[in-house]
Amino acid sequence: MNLNERINLYIKLTRLNRPIGILLLLWPTLWGVWIAGNGQPAWNIVVIFVLGTVLMRSAGCAINDYADRDFDKQVKRTQDRPLTSGKLAPKEALLLAAGLSLLAFLLILPLNGLTLLLSIPALFFAASYPYTKRFFAIPQAYLGIAFGFGIPMTFAAQLGSVPAIAWWLLIANVFWAIAYDTEYAMVDRDDDIHIGIHSSALFFGQYDIAAVMVCYSVTLAILAAVGSMSGLGMVYYIGLLCAAGIAIYHYTLIRERQREACFKAFLHNSWFGAAVFMGIVLDYLLRLSRIS
Repeated sequence: MNLNERINLYIKLTRLNRPIGILLLLWPTLWGVWIAGNGQPAWNIVVIFVLGTVLMRSAGCAINDYADRDFDKQVKRTQDRPLTSGKLAPKEALLLAAGLSLLAFLLILPLNGLTLLLSIPALFFAASYPYTKRFFAIPQAYLGIAFGFGIPMTFAAQLGSVPAIAWWLLIANVFWAIAYDTEYAMVDRDDDIHIGIHSSALFFGQYDIAAVMVCYSVTLAILAAVGSMSGLGMVYYIGLLCAAGIAIYHYTLIRERQREACFKAFLHNSWFGAAVFMGIVLDYLLRLSRIS
């Protein structure tokens, strides 16, 4: 195997060829960066958290494939993954995940001690998530914590503390993750039953669609409260209305429980996160323009 082939396998292992996971991790992190920075975050903070998001998501994918390598052999969609197919050795995934995690840690070294301290549970949640599918009825909730733990870190980095609003943002992200990852789990429902792992789609059963829409509603309600707590204005709430419209569109996709449509809804969640983020950014820009 030549170098280019191995690099391509590492790209597939870390899902860099499929950026949806990066975006779903990045948007809530950026919500935190902008709100903690009062609309004017330092650009070194932005760069650190964007790069850290890419590195930790990539490391998480490598750990996920290591943990699921035996399960993936039983699912047609995942049989060709680098570890499952035997093209990469399991220890390569562990070494790659460790290297990427180390790079992410080096990125935050210039930041304060509280941020460094919070990186420990952040790493734990990212590394342990794949194993929750074996015993936790709704592993998507755990995923929401893992994907959202950058939020309290952004507040720690800029404020030196983690106020209540950061934890509310994290809770909002947990409900959003349950919504979008249930849509994803609806695609793999039959396979999950076959191989014996848990998912929210199985837990909610015939109420899966209702549960998705309730989670979207709770997410938006918490985000509305966060807007009030942080003094955000009308533009922010217009962003939330756009996100609500996107959630309703997802309902039209998933209501028949067709695999392709459910997967399309999952992929489309990037626009939900982007709508919230643009509402935050534009609201702060409007406020700053009035002050100047």
